[in-house]
Amino acid sequence: MGAFLNGQQPRGASLRELLQRPEPVLAPGAYDALSARLIEAAGFLAVYMTGFGTAASLLGRPDVGLLGLSEMVTNAHRIVEAVGVPVIADADTGYGNPINVIRTVHEYEQAGVAAIHIEDQLAPKKCGHMEGKQLVPAGEMVAKLHAAVAARRSDLVLIARTDARAVEGMEAALQRARRYREAGADVIFFEAPQSEAEIETVARELEDVPLLFNWAEGGKTPPVSYAYLRQLGFRIIIFPLARCWPRRAASASC
Repeated sequence: MGAFLNGQQPRGASLRELLQRPEPVLAPGAYDALSARLIEAAGFLAVYMTGFGTAASLLGRPDVGLLGLSEMVTNAHRIVEAVGVPVIADADTGYGNPINVIRTVHEYEQAGVAAIHIEDQLAPKKCGHMEGKQLVPAGEMVAKLHAAVAARRSDLVLIARTDARAVEGMEAALQRARRYREAGADVIFFEAPQSEAEIETVARELEDVPLLFNWAEGGKTPPVSYAYLRQLGFRIIIFPLARCWPRRAASASC
């Protein structure tokens, strides 16, 4: 199963089709080709290449920006080659400035992923549920997104992640999310809301934007059910660490 540059159907197109369906896209986390195949075999329609899991599996270390572009893209390529469903991949901060982001987009496209997410943290980044994160200015992130949109040569889905809730507060994070959408992001990943009220605020204030929800066990966001997230309109739900995953439209809160 090759990438779109080898004549195959772009996997981003398949993900875009899934995003048009009434049910959210459920994407459990994979850290290697075997875990990705198990996810596909379990009946899920998408796979999420988790940066946390990739760092843990390759280095035995936490997700604190220790892996570079080449290591992440190599892992993404292996996962893509192992499955026939769309792969959503962690692309950390884009690995540099807007010029670096151009290469990042091209490398992930060559790997055949359906989507990447880029975050507004200052490098070296940290897992979104860790303390001590730092952000780049919103204008710098906007420039990265403009570069990503201009660099895109396929139907790659661009997901903009903001970690601003923990650093600047809810209102600033919402403002960043709106700016990232205006800059061309297809989906917004609002990282680590800290209560159900905050989750509902994100869904209400960004109701015109496709939203990704990070269901991270043990993190700052409380566990909530599939039915709850579906009702709020989230379009993608990723499970980077979950020991049990709701299957497709199942109602579960692990």
